[in-house]
Amino acid sequence: MRHLRHVVGAAAVVAAASTMLAAPAIASPAAENYAALGDSYASGVGTREYFDDSGDCRRSPKAYAQLWADSHGVSSFTFNACSGAVTDDVVANQLSGLSADTTLVTISIGGNDVGFADVIQDCLLGTDSGCDSAVSEGEEKARNELPAKLDSTYAAIREAAPNAEVVVLGYPRLTELGDCGIPLFSDAKRQRINDGSDVLAGVISERAQAAGFTYADTRDAFDGHGVCSSEEWINGPSNPLVESFHPNVDGYAKGYLPVLESVTG
Repeated sequence: MRHLRHVVGAAAVVAAASTMLAAPAIASPAAENYAALGDSYASGVGTREYFDDSGDCRRSPKAYAQLWADSHGVSSFTFNACSGAVTDDVVANQLSGLSADTTLVTISIGGNDVGFADVIQDCLLGTDSGCDSAVSEGEEKARNELPAKLDSTYAAIREAAPNAEVVVLGYPRLTELGDCGIPLFSDAKRQRINDGSDVLAGVISERAQAAGFTYADTRDAFDGHGVCSSEEWINGPSNPLVESFHPNVDGYAKGYLPVLESVTG
């Protein structure tokens, strides 16, 4: 495990949260015009390898989108996902390159809108009750604020790419219960984080399906491979901190990519 054995200073941990129902398979054209949108889980943060020209967006050659494009002989690939993005950023900064010719769009978004980076920080550094309160606040935002933001974002994507199949990839549960080398990261905290991930999953799934998009649930794929497992596909507290609580290379290749392929072929 690549954990920092002491979590003092983990206040800058960047995280996202997690996610419901696999959807019917999409017929995949021989050559796609593909666009990848979203936040750090879409850009590939956690892999420790990024394209030089991507700057703070941290787009990785090991991200699920890049792996899919590389293996499917796409006609064009627009990689606009960016670390730290919220729904408003997608609408403002990531829709360039989408058009009536775009045939496939993927997106992972919503975790930053509900503040799950702060949740992870509070759960790592605080008490069980403090963690519970932080997760509850995130869940409230997911239920009461996120739906309208997702609806607006999905509508903007549909307008920009009217003929595209759109796949919304959810977030995995972040942690496993049981023995763990992270000080003070109790089972109660880890369970509460996973509970919050499930709430987020339900909201994203519902709004994606309401928009006529395909929701691709990643939670089962990552089962047994969260933080504190014996075979982690998600980084624990890491150095640099931005890598923390994001999928590692295996997480994107063995978790996200097969889920995406299960709905696109």
